[in-house]
Amino acid sequence: MDRGLEGEVAVVTGGSGGIGRAICRKLASLGATVILGGRDPIKGEEVAEELRTSARGGSSASHEFHKVDITQREAVDRFIAAIIDRHGKIDILVNNAGIARDSLLVRMSDQDWEEVLQVDLTGAFYVTRAAVRGMLRRRKGVIVNISSVAGLMGNPGQANYSAAKAGLVGFTRALARELAGRGIRVCAVCPGFIETEMTAKLPERARARALEQIPLGRFGRPEEVAEVVAFLCSEAASYITGEVITVDGGLSCGRS
Repeated sequence: MDRGLEGEVAVVTGGSGGIGRAICRKLASLGATVILGGRDPIKGEEVAEELRTSARGGSSASHEFHKVDITQREAVDRFIAAIIDRHGKIDILVNNAGIARDSLLVRMSDQDWEEVLQVDLTGAFYVTRAAVRGMLRRRKGVIVNISSVAGLMGNPGQANYSAAKAGLVGFTRALARELAGRGIRVCAVCPGFIETEMTAKLPERARARALEQIPLGRFGRPEEVAEVVAFLCSEAASYITGEVITVDGGLSCGRS
């Protein structure tokens, strides 16, 4: 088994969803101690227990779930402080938590706009700001933000989601330049259509239209996103920062 992240402490927000769960499994399989943050304690504890007992989690009993609402600054500060208190450090942060509230612009409510921006963008800001303080002191750390091809291309009916995910791309590039001198790397991964609970709910006609736009002719798997995240967290990517990597089967090819 590759133990390339042995001894590292990795925090993954939204770690109980399809992509988040795959990321947690992959990082644990590489030897990292994984701390999940999220709002659903049932799913979160389920993933943490899987990591503790499965071969993917090795013999580590340190994987754990913390209930946290990342839109609440004080709750985020307590979440990060609890991790530092128990584990002494955070080496890796994956900002994966996100929601979608799709609607055409003229029908989009203020609440749907604000909730998506708050979770998908402001939440990442709160968590990163809290976690990066320790990274700055140690002059070491990796931050990976999970954006979306919607943030690069836009998507009808997703003005809020596209704006938030585009904001994460700008956030990534700004932080990469700001933090590089202190040994902290920051990158983003932009998944396209991935086989998750969300895409499983798409009507058959919508799935067919989506597949027509993907050059590889299929939806991706959460594990394929997790592999890219794990690479960016590893020493193999030690000279990579500020990059925005698409995992979309070619969906965004030729798009700026």
